Amino acid sequence: MVDIDFRTTNEKWGPSHAMSEHRKKIKPRRVAAAENAARWREAFVRYLRSECHLAENTVVAYDRDLRRFLNWLGGRRIEGLPISELSGYPAWLTEQELAPASISRHVVSLKVFFRYLQLEGALNDNQAELLGTQKLWQRVPTVLSAAEIDKLLAAPKPPRPWWRRDRALLELLYATGCRVSELSTLRTRDVHLAEQHCLCHGKGDKQRIVPLGKKAVAAVRAYLEHERPKLAGRTEPAAAFLLLSSRGARLRRERIWELLKLYARAVGFAAELSPHSLRHSFATHLLAGGADLRQVQEMLGHASIATTQIYTHVDHSRLKKVHAAFHPRA
Repeated sequence: MVDIDFRTTNEKWGPSHAMSEHRKKIKPRRVAAAENAARWREAFVRYLRSECHLAENTVVAYDRDLRRFLNWLGGRRIEGLPISELSGYPAWLTEQELAPASISRHVVSLKVFFRYLQLEGALNDNQAELLGTQKLWQRVPTVLSAAEIDKLLAAPKPPRPWWRRDRALLELLYATGCRVSELSTLRTRDVHLAEQHCLCHGKGDKQRIVPLGKKAVAAVRAYLEHERPKLAGRTEPAAAFLLLSSRGARLRRERIWELLKLYARAVGFAAELSPHSLRHSFATHLLAGGADLRQVQEMLGHASIATTQIYTHVDHSRLKKVHAAFHPRA
């Protein structure tokens, strides 16, 4: 009779050998899963760019979000990933100290990616749809008062080089509520000073007409008369963009951020002030002055009025502060 050895692998070969064999199997599996996920990400990005025709900034944002997701995934297979594990992704993003709005955007990016995988037949079940998103704007966006706006917009002055350009830049940010990317790509033909409006090209190249106030018109006119011809003469052919760099090229969005930070520091404002702060201020001041929510939505270029309603919450928070400060029974 033949003896059958019923000992486990660990008993026959010892625990260290068994663990080593296990790791050899796991490692190639994780590498293969990571490579597969990376291929799907690249295919998704190509799909957004070539078939959906999304704006390049939007495609880059999706790609950046998904790279972060694959980093969290760490070689696990997307297929069959249960919601119990997937729900750890927003928590991980919180640990990375991302703002609530950024976390919500990452979750939306993930949901769109998973829908694409479903369309391609890579997933049968979309577990990402079960993910909740954090409430946006858990902290009130930075909003400047009218007096603070006046102070900031007057900051560009001699002897700063190209101070007229910088003043036109700040005036346009506040006058139009444009996103910084929209301002950076604004062309001279888009600005109609006599009619006091400009044509903004928003997300997905959606166009909208935004009025310009007298101060913004005066600032842009002074820049066009005294500084832009000199800047435009530094490249051949001259750039078609309204705001030009010292080399005569398009003024990049990063440089617009830097200039705003520079002038904010000059007048003693908080470090967290950004171009979006002027967009927040534009919307909040319009609503506080009695503008209709739908009109503000159109000027901001929001696809959904729910996004514009953020600014009603901002205004309510300011009213609460006033009430707390002055009401005898607050």
